[in-house]
Amino acid sequence: MPDQVPDGEVAGGEVGADVHEPGSGRSRLARAMTRPSRSQTIVAVLLALVGFAAVTQIRTTEEDSTYSGLRQQDLIDALNGLAGTTQRTQAEIDRLRSEREDLLSESTRREAALERTQREVDSLNVLAGLVPVTGPGVRVTITEETGVVKVSTFLDVIQELRSVGAEAIQVNGKVRLIASTSFEQGTGGLLIDGRLVESPYVVDAIGDASTLAGALVFSLGPARQVRLDGGTLSVDELTSLDIDTTRRAADPDEAEPDP
Repeated sequence: MPDQVPDGEVAGGEVGADVHEPGSGRSRLARAMTRPSRSQTIVAVLLALVGFAAVTQIRTTEEDSTYSGLRQQDLIDALNGLAGTTQRTQAEIDRLRSEREDLLSESTRREAALERTQREVDSLNVLAGLVPVTGPGVRVTITEETGVVKVSTFLDVIQELRSVGAEAIQVNGKVRLIASTSFEQGTGGLLIDGRLVESPYVVDAIGDASTLAGALVFSLGPARQVRLDGGTLSVDELTSLDIDTTRRAADPDEAEPDP
């Protein structure tokens, strides 16, 4: 009969020491946890993904359950309510956009009106002689030689300049001429707005130089009348001319701004 193998022994030798070593299973588990193999890592990742998917599905189901118990008519009413809210929101957006465009348009119109008003104020200030001005023009020199230049002759010179577009006129750098300026014959010269101006009379006028000059020297123009009075008239065309004399605005005695 073959020999019986005693307990704890195997044929051909003894069982390895790890079989009989107390706690050998726990040791293998500890090694697996601290030093997992590649297959164990893959299994762990797959389990984590499955768990995440399950949690996401549960949450989605819970969120979607808000409308799960509603009837078809209830769902239609809910959709209609959302559509109405959307329409009201769009209408409010359109209203605000329209108001914005109106404000921009109003601002543009206001700026244009202000610019136009400012141009008118500047033009009136020039015509009223309230501000210094500069620009192209002519310098007219009238010299008394054998006679006295009459007031009517001098006034013809001024009127001719105005009629062809002189925008600003001064005499001898002392008097700024405006629409209400007065002229009188004085002793030793002319009284312009009460101020004595003596010969030679130097008239500076701003405007188109060639037009202003042509208005004075044509055959029957003011230059001829100056010669008949015993004087001479010469015209210099200038590309830039400064008129520095100004007048103070008169305060009205009776008129008041209408509120």
